[in-house]
Amino acid sequence: MAEGRSGEDIVSEYLDQNPHLVEWVESLRGGHETNKQWHARREFFLRNMETFPTVQPGFPSPSLDRLLSLSICWANHIFLGCRYPQPVMDRIKEMAEGVVVNDAPVRKTRDEILGKGKRTAGGDDDSCAKRTKPGNPFKQGPPPQAPAKHQPFFNRLYKAVAWKLVSAGGFGPNLDHFEILRACTESSKESLSCVFVPLKDIPDLPAARSQKEGQVCELRCQTVYLGTGYGRDEAAARAMASKEALKAFQGRKVTVKICRRRFNGRDVEDLVLLDDQPRNPGFPPAISYPFQPEQQGDGPS
Repeated sequence: MAEGRSGEDIVSEYLDQNPHLVEWVESLRGGHETNKQWHARREFFLRNMETFPTVQPGFPSPSLDRLLSLSICWANHIFLGCRYPQPVMDRIKEMAEGVVVNDAPVRKTRDEILGKGKRTAGGDDDSCAKRTKPGNPFKQGPPPQAPAKHQPFFNRLYKAVAWKLVSAGGFGPNLDHFEILRACTESSKESLSCVFVPLKDIPDLPAARSQKEGQVCELRCQTVYLGTGYGRDEAAARAMASKEALKAFQGRKVTVKICRRRFNGRDVEDLVLLDDQPRNPGFPPAISYPFQPEQQGDGPS
């Protein structure tokens, strides 16, 4: 692709010269992506197609899956602050050469928001430091139509996880729960978000438990809460969170709902993935909350 002009001009000219690609490329857009996010990721994807010569428009392939996964990782890093293992970060940085994102989001960690010295989101374990503005993070919450918007994706993810569990011999303690969930999510052209916080720094835990050492991991996908896990370190906490998340996929269906949760000592409305089984209405306290005023104003134009 040509250099020296805006990314939009380059992409437009390229697609004008290759009209057979337009419909196929648009089919790769995620349902949750804003115009700004998609236009940036589309440019990243198109700039790197020639380095994946086995990618054929309209035909699935491991090379296409790899390129899509890398484009999603790059977009998640730029717009959501996600971090991945260092080899992945080095690869997407190299691939993004020439892609300019104007007014990229300025991200702050949960520590900075709360003014505390604890650490969120480890930098080399597919984790993600949430972006938000200082001030009140409880405005509005998810819009009423959000569950219906996210439901089609989680219906597809449910089928992918169900088949994966069948091929693995069923749900059990010896599974690599995180790997199954990660692989199925990325095959559906999305990625997981992981947030880590020391157990002792979590608000709303009973006093006896709040003194214990260890880490807490919260898993989300498309801003929807999947599960929370506790462990002696980040890897153990992530494994337990993945195990809890996969439990929802053992029923006959999964449903995205708006539920009440505690976050930083206050009740908030959160998007939660549930199965079809009766359950205790209580949820672990949230350690991240993606429905900030900044994000709510960043919808498609």
